[in-house]
Amino acid sequence: MTVVTLGPLCPNPARVGLVLGSGGVLGAAWMTGALVRLAERLPRAAADADLIVGTSAGSVIAAALRCGASTQEMVAWQYGEATGGLAGPASLAALEGPFPPLPYLRPGSLPLARAALLHPLWVPPWVGASAFLPSGRGQHTALRALVTALHPGPGWVRGRTWIAAMDYDTGERVLFGADGAPVAPLPDAVVASCSIPGWYTPAVIGGRRYVDGGVRSATSLDALSGTDIEQVWVLAPMASTEPDHPLQPHLRLERRVRRLLTHILLRQARALAAEGKQVIVVTPGPRELAVMGANLMDPRRRRDVLEAALGTPPLAAAA
Repeated sequence: MTVVTLGPLCPNPARVGLVLGSGGVLGAAWMTGALVRLAERLPRAAADADLIVGTSAGSVIAAALRCGASTQEMVAWQYGEATGGLAGPASLAALEGPFPPLPYLRPGSLPLARAALLHPLWVPPWVGASAFLPSGRGQHTALRALVTALHPGPGWVRGRTWIAAMDYDTGERVLFGADGAPVAPLPDAVVASCSIPGWYTPAVIGGRRYVDGGVRSATSLDALSGTDIEQVWVLAPMASTEPDHPLQPHLRLERRVRRLLTHILLRQARALAAEGKQVIVVTPGPRELAVMGANLMDPRRRRDVLEAALGTPPLAAAA
């Protein structure tokens, strides 16, 4: 993995933020390994960060941390060796495949599609494109069971925890758990954050439909602008600050998308650095990228990605 640091040095930060980005099944496996590798470098335990922002796969890791799951338990989950209350969800997750079920043959969001056509300057093109994807049929049975097992009671988790999703009718980002956000049980918020358009059925909360927060932003890092956080650690499975150059056409296409997401991420990081925050961006290195492949939803690579992250020491890189 590679580490890029931006902004002023902050050796003893009073308030630390942890941003966990999107990245599918393999992104969650990579972030699990990265947290283990970075444990001694973080100024405090990841679960004790003053603010945790989770998007898509990152929302699952955020929920696990705030619900008291240790990194050892998270590693066991990734290996499919969970015990106790997590054993059932682990067995359900093992049944999930690398490809979505056949979707319904209708656009996912007519209101968002209409807004994208009538007001293209207001709706980012990738957000508008998600509206035209067919309606997904997938159900987050294993994910909901996992979060419910971690947090069976009502209410929100301890500490400031924001779970990013996107309103599928307006394209606006929603940070569940933040002030002024719609009230939602933690399992509903995490399912919403992970509901990839075209793959999964949108989550309905308070009568509104929500989909994967990664559609709007792969990390939601910009949400920390104006907050009191002094040092931000960002785990971004879909970016790469040390690019490789694969020969296979499908991987070359994937790397183009990854370069774009890296550019957006670093732009957001520089904006926070301009506010006086120190931002440490952690992304997969070439070795981990080679193991991930192009399909980040392929559970068959979960163990290999986890082991690649666990076995790769973080390297410093220039911004």
